[in-house]
Amino acid sequence: MSLTKQHELHERRKTRNIGLGLTLAAFVAIVLGLTVVKISSPSFQMQPEAAANGN
Repeated sequence: MSLTKQHELHERRKTRNIGLGLTLAAFVAIVLGLTVVKISSPSFQMQPEAAANGN
């Protein structure tokens, strides 16, 4: 329990931070989803180790 009342600015900042966090989480979920779909597609093939090293 706080001795003083929280200022209105803190409440607005808190809701803005929550919105920004949800937006960031949605972006990460989209990128992760696209990565999983691309890797699980049948046309995706891993490069041989020798080609990856440049030899």
